[in-house]
Amino acid sequence: MAARFYHSGSILPGDCILEGSEAHHLAHVRRLQAGDLVVLFNGDGSDYPAVVQSIGKRVVTLNVGLPIFVNRESGVRLHVGCAMPKSDRADFLIEKLTELGVTEFTPLLTARAIVQPKPAIVEKLQRAVIESSKQCARNVLMQIHPPRSLPQWLRQPGWPTTKWILHPGGEELAPAADAAEIVAAIGPEGGFTDEEVANAVDAGFVCQSLGPRILRVETAAIGLAAITSGRARPVPAAGHTASTAV
Repeated sequence: MAARFYHSGSILPGDCILEGSEAHHLAHVRRLQAGDLVVLFNGDGSDYPAVVQSIGKRVVTLNVGLPIFVNRESGVRLHVGCAMPKSDRADFLIEKLTELGVTEFTPLLTARAIVQPKPAIVEKLQRAVIESSKQCARNVLMQIHPPRSLPQWLRQPGWPTTKWILHPGGEELAPAADAAEIVAAIGPEGGFTDEEVANAVDAGFVCQSLGPRILRVETAAIGLAAITSGRARPVPAAGHTASTAV
């Protein structure tokens, strides 16, 4: 498979300039040369085959061919609201959720969370989404939302019918086969408080469990994503019409 590189703007057939970290990656990490075939993507759902034309000190010039729409999305749109794990475990979490086709992600501020994410985390997580999308050949970028408090997030307007809060003691997770859109809340390693769970249930969330063992934050999120993506039927990629900015 040709090496993939992210371009933040629109991509049209013809000459295209790659700058910044992506140009550095192409020239100095992958050590590609003029004439090599690569693939560009910008999150709109398409592959953009391109040929390296020239490599300068800070920019790479490519000649882009016609776009090829490739649907690699899950059949279920999954929005995960999640307390953040510490340090590099957060990058691991985002990497795996991207690979598994999660559609949207919101860092949650919860009572027992050790990490209380700041708005600046969005840019860091967006970069992790791009890097993971390059590796797994995903053409639609998982959307990262700014951190929200759990009470605000639970009552966000426009939620789908299928809403879950993962919590020990809940019903064993048995996803509805026809659910096309799911929103799920995952708490910190200390768990949600009784008040938080009650608020979620009052907001229409169903308390679900992934089994009898206590899971780390990232394990629970990845397990949930694997369950939903594993049973999903492919549908047209929503990102084909969505914004490419991430």
